[in-house]
Amino acid sequence: MTRSARYWRATAGALALAWLAALPVAATAQEVSPETEAWLKAAELGAHAPATEGWDAIVAKAQEEGEVVVYSSSGRMAMLVDAFARTYPGIVLTVFDLGSVKTVEKTIREQQAGIFNADVVSTGNSGAVIHEMLNQGLIFNYVPEAYKSRIPEENREPLLIRINEAIVIYYNKEAYPDAPPATNIWELTEPEFNGRVGIIDPMSSGSSFMGLATIVQHADEMAAAYKRHTGHDIELGEGVPDAGYEFVARLLQNDVVIFKSGSSLVEASGQPGQEKPLLAFAYMTYISKNESDGFVNAYLADLDPVAKWVYPTFTAIANRAPHPNAAKVFTAYLLGSLELNESSVLEKPFTEGRSMELLQGLAPYYDPGSVSPRNDVPLPPGGEAWGEMKGWTVSADFMQSEGPRLRDFWLLHASQ
Repeated sequence: MTRSARYWRATAGALALAWLAALPVAATAQEVSPETEAWLKAAELGAHAPATEGWDAIVAKAQEEGEVVVYSSSGRMAMLVDAFARTYPGIVLTVFDLGSVKTVEKTIREQQAGIFNADVVSTGNSGAVIHEMLNQGLIFNYVPEAYKSRIPEENREPLLIRINEAIVIYYNKEAYPDAPPATNIWELTEPEFNGRVGIIDPMSSGSSFMGLATIVQHADEMAAAYKRHTGHDIELGEGVPDAGYEFVARLLQNDVVIFKSGSSLVEASGQPGQEKPLLAFAYMTYISKNESDGFVNAYLADLDPVAKWVYPTFTAIANRAPHPNAAKVFTAYLLGSLELNESSVLEKPFTEGRSMELLQGLAPYYDPGSVSPRNDVPLPPGGEAWGEMKGWTVSADFMQSEGPRLRDFWLLHASQ
């Protein structure tokens, strides 16, 4: 029995139940309740949003409210607490660092129980966010008026994207100084890399699951990449519907190593002094750990068929948020100062001084592998690779329709 099989046989049932708990309702649009309609009117959101925002009045009301409560999939959000208080005195920022799956689950469960604690919900997990939350009226889209011309429509409709990030594949450049160890994604399923590919647990990480789903979504391109690599058409295993699922099956058969955290995974791939280090499916932003932790990771930047799998992190105002004006103010803060533009000079550390004043809520995320939804924000140093690497973007509709099937497929094949 492989390491992945041993791990999953012990945990598959619990993980399946956790995912089911996070997805309790059908993804069909519903009319809002009278209570929510009254709240929307008072908060001037949705259909009740004014043609022109009075921003000074919004800030004044936010300071009267005195607090903004954020459910976040990112631990870095807590880095904004003090800086936000300096910019908006009198508004206390309270952050719940929950991860993507638990952010969705907590929001849904609380509102089903009649609890309306959150003001802002910021998370990935596209299928659930769009279909289970937005379409069900658990969250509402809000784009500050002053930013609309700076954010392309695809980044603000149907839901505001706070940041775009990606899953990439890392390799240890010290162990492979002359050339990357793979140029085609199917090489990761071959004997050379048996037990030497790591992935963040896709059953507990929405971001990792989105990356996996995006590979499955592009089954035809995966089949074409296989033929380019081997010279012949792919043969599917019994019960495997297409080349996307076949890749998942072969990755598991090749003893993929499951990690609970991305930090541990990039450490395993990037520690110096290794002869046969792991290749790692991990967050592109973790390339910054080369500088902070002394790792020697690099991207497989020219991988066939693509080198990155892009996923958005959204931000929205929660249904019946107790502090709706403070939620508006914090949403604007997350997008950065209006003074920020393509010519802005930004220097490390980005979370201090003038750089922090300009970047505001973007500051903790201003590193390679993160891209602002705005079209007027300069790329972070080292971020040029983003535009050079081919990529696929996750589809919320595909995740919603195919996600349960992919989870079942993963659990089944991981236990064999």
